[in-house]
Amino acid sequence: MTATAGSIGKADPAGTVKAGQSVASRITERLSGGLVRAVLILVGLFWLVPTIGLLISSLRTPQDMSASGWWTVFTEPSQLTVDSYQKLLENSDITHSLVNTVLITVPATVLVVVVGALAGYAFAWMEFPGRDWWFLGVVSLLVVPVQVALIPIAELFGRIGLFGTILGVILFHTGFGLPFAVFLLRNFFAEIPRELLEAARLDGAGELRLFARVVMPLGGPAIASLGIFQFLWVWNDMLVALVFTKSGTQPITVALQTQVRQFGNNIDVLAPGAFISMVIPLAVFFAFQRQFVSGVMAGAVK
Repeated sequence: MTATAGSIGKADPAGTVKAGQSVASRITERLSGGLVRAVLILVGLFWLVPTIGLLISSLRTPQDMSASGWWTVFTEPSQLTVDSYQKLLENSDITHSLVNTVLITVPATVLVVVVGALAGYAFAWMEFPGRDWWFLGVVSLLVVPVQVALIPIAELFGRIGLFGTILGVILFHTGFGLPFAVFLLRNFFAEIPRELLEAARLDGAGELRLFARVVMPLGGPAIASLGIFQFLWVWNDMLVALVFTKSGTQPITVALQTQVRQFGNNIDVLAPGAFISMVIPLAVFFAFQRQFVSGVMAGAVK
């Protein structure tokens, strides 16, 4: 029996490849199966090795860590203990710095999201003189490195009494996070159909009500992506915190670095402290990963 013209070069239901298919197509067909999934799983596990090692190290005693590697716990599970975390909770410097990190990160993230969303909506849908030039000026601030502004802003904060305070660090992170926030949210809000906004205005909605009831719900994915970016940046920051904080206002990153400088063998505090410092932003990311992916992919397809 002769094959139909439409079946030439195609795979039959059993998965056999026809003679008309090229070698490259055959390789692609095979790689698109379970082999690629297995490789991706192995890569993911490989990237998780440092995290797993840090977690296991935080559950071992200093004597065990100095005697052998963390992987020996798989043959000697009796090494696992929570004594290091108990010592961590008894270390007032670490616990206080963790509270400082939360007091810095949460307001800096909320301020950037709220102010950036308001400014992004204004640049996208409100008419005012020099709107495009103002937007270009905001976007141009993206190229300003943080290192350039450290000394001038430190001197300014010193004159107005904000140097060494948590408020000063929040304002610094907010100021440097706003250009990217405005740029991201303005471009996202500009994709909202004009007819939808006009219909809301015809129903009597003012600008603030329009922003809160229409724009904010539609911009949820982009706002979630911005919030995650800002949260991770502020939480993991060390440069700004080193310059603008003092002993009583240091976040967890500076506190851990101070522990290393003062007590080089204080691994029973450093390991659990580093793991807690890392696992909190990871938990935030995984909690909002669906919104994050939606915000990153927004506008990629029609």
